[in-house]
Amino acid sequence: MKPVLALVGRPNVGKSTLFNRLTKSRDAIVADFAGLTRDRHYGNGKQGKHEYIVIDTGGFEPDADAGIYKEMAKQTRQAVAEADVVIFLVDARAGVSAQDHDIANYLRRLGKPCLLVANKAEGLVASGQLVEFYELGLGEVHPVSAAHNQGVRPLVDLALQAIAPAEEEAEEEEQPGVIKLAVAGRPNVGKSTLINVWLGEERLVAFDLPGTTRDAISVPFERNGQKFELIDTAGLRRRGKVFEAIEKFSVVKTLQAIETAHVVLLLIDATQGVTDQDAHIAGYILENGRAVVLAVNKWDAVDEYQRELVKRSIETRLPFLKFANLHFISAQKRQGLGPLWASIAQAYKAANCKMSTPVLTRLLLEAVQFQSPKRGGMFRPKLRYAHQGGMNPPVIVIHGNSLEHVTDAYKRFLEGRFRQAFDLVGTPLRIEFKTSTNPFADKTA
Repeated sequence: MKPVLALVGRPNVGKSTLFNRLTKSRDAIVADFAGLTRDRHYGNGKQGKHEYIVIDTGGFEPDADAGIYKEMAKQTRQAVAEADVVIFLVDARAGVSAQDHDIANYLRRLGKPCLLVANKAEGLVASGQLVEFYELGLGEVHPVSAAHNQGVRPLVDLALQAIAPAEEEAEEEEQPGVIKLAVAGRPNVGKSTLINVWLGEERLVAFDLPGTTRDAISVPFERNGQKFELIDTAGLRRRGKVFEAIEKFSVVKTLQAIETAHVVLLLIDATQGVTDQDAHIAGYILENGRAVVLAVNKWDAVDEYQRELVKRSIETRLPFLKFANLHFISAQKRQGLGPLWASIAQAYKAANCKMSTPVLTRLLLEAVQFQSPKRGGMFRPKLRYAHQGGMNPPVIVIHGNSLEHVTDAYKRFLEGRFRQAFDLVGTPLRIEFKTSTNPFADKTA
């Protein structure tokens, strides 16, 4: 799983600027005034061959007990709970403040790996001005300048080194023939209840309270000779009443479970319909190319009118998952669970489908003969042949000339033809175009 780095500090120390550096993006809004960031913000980063998740947080006041600052403190505590390493940012030019001491005391009590980083340190390394930060009691002070990209790469190396031994111990070799099935969804949709029904025992705590599950729980399971690894996603990594008052849905643990799974079963609550959180999880499943099955739980608890609303909300809010099978179930009453396994097996088979080059090329040429792509400028795209470029999810690479002019509509048309021919139900399909280049284009006569 990807390691998680959380950026923590008082307002206006440059957390969002460093977030943008670590993720090589401009996703976090940056301005020269305090309190701009309030919610947790997640991003993916990569240095060399190592990938990681970064969490940007708002200004942290551990003792805040009212208003927006209390809510921001809750968000930061959640980020710290999810993190493998905490990067505590201080302002090298402003010096140590009382709020820095409060944050340092909080982080020391947790005992989690922590790096003390003095930001805005350009030109100050040799001045001795950073010495005062040692009084925070968090060890070595690491000077960086996020705005000028100084010291950022060594900082990431240190952060990854701090968790490398634990990650190596946790790394397990994937067992051949075992399907990893992640059950994902919002809190209290019945994920643990469904897995308990499958297992025939109260293996997981199921209770009518959002966030009962505190970690991603993995349980081995076998059905009709096929071995599965059931992953119940949710909650916080650490237990303790300090987190009782905050949101118990751990975004990071769910994202990591989705990334490592072969198939994801996305559960939706029929009593609440499709929410923004459902759409975000579904989008992340699609982004990671995971095979997916949709299931609407608590179907017995809604009337006919509510059922129609749920069906419409799925059509309008999750149109990008039209390739996935949809089931209406009741985990508590064990209704509609049998067909789920057929869809899971079908999605796994489709995600690992092998497609031969001659068949793909024949299907491509037949599609072009049925409907040619639109002309782009002076040239019409010429699609010559296709081959498979990967599995889980399936990738089809199409070669030809002027393929940059192929429209999205025509790409969807090709996707439909390939899906129908290979029965690709339950898996995303990626189509890549590679245009041939003229070897004489740069040569003069």
